[in-house]
Amino acid sequence: MLLEENKSLKPYNTFAIDVSAKYFTVFNNVDELNEVIDFAKNKNEKHLIIGGGSNILFTQNYDGIVSKNNITGIELVNEDTTYYYVKANAGVSWHNFVLHCINHNYAGVENLSLIPGSVGASPIQNIGAYGVEIKDIFYELEAYHITDKKIIKFNLQDCAFGYRESVFKTIYKNQFIILNVTFKLNKVAFYNTKYGAIEQELERMQCKDLSIKNISQAVINIRSSKLPNPKEIGNAGSFFKNPVIDETLYSSLIQQYPLMPHYAAPNNKQKLAAGWLIEQCNFKGYRSKDAGCHTKQALVLVNFGKATGKEIFDLSTEIIATVKQKFGVELEREVNII
Repeated sequence: MLLEENKSLKPYNTFAIDVSAKYFTVFNNVDELNEVIDFAKNKNEKHLIIGGGSNILFTQNYDGIVSKNNITGIELVNEDTTYYYVKANAGVSWHNFVLHCINHNYAGVENLSLIPGSVGASPIQNIGAYGVEIKDIFYELEAYHITDKKIIKFNLQDCAFGYRESVFKTIYKNQFIILNVTFKLNKVAFYNTKYGAIEQELERMQCKDLSIKNISQAVINIRSSKLPNPKEIGNAGSFFKNPVIDETLYSSLIQQYPLMPHYAAPNNKQKLAAGWLIEQCNFKGYRSKDAGCHTKQALVLVNFGKATGKEIFDLSTEIIATVKQKFGVELEREVNII
């Protein structure tokens, strides 16, 4: 195990926050992971596992060990008349996994193109975009129990997926490290183009024949047009969840704001667009020192250069309070605060 001390974490988080870790290492297999776990236990150190670093906001130096999951590889493990079962290890880049599926004509994941992060992080918050969530294509995963040092399988029901939720964010938080995820992907594609601007983008592309490759490219075009590239400006994508509200509050708000975007949610509730709420509070394009909101998408908080994690966190707190005061809606952070 190669262990580095006082390691800068700036290259390992997409916000590009310049903090350091007391210890830093990378593990490429379960044996190396065992070494890391033993080291953390013997030294009585805090331990943080990271993947692509795309869902983290560091507000201070990390006084413990940070280890990066670098277990890679993708394989077709089974197929039947309807599905391909494709296993991807946790350290695989999510977008690279999507491209792999498209190149092999495994359908169902194309709407999730260009989402930052790693495969291992995808089921933790049940990532989703353009009408598709992980739960729609999930088959099973294997996770390492940190205390027992055992590998346990989780099926769809075990994961208890919800909106940007799973058991790994609730009852099993900080108890497991995801090693790999197996996805159930269609042999015959069912094209999902109704959500967002996919149909308009396909028209702009002059797409005559629908395919998973064309839908993926449309999603890539849309995301690229309105979301900043973390390599160019620090961000973690959507910073807040889209809030789900009850019918009473929704009825009151829609009377005041008839153009308010909304989507039907389970249990007679309505999902609102957090970005729209934030924009109505005049935060779109807002900047305080080097912390701000993106000029094209208010839902994305950005580091214009040398912002600290605390400055970005404080801005998110101000946004939550302002939206609550104006709309009576409580925004919830999607990004993990460290």
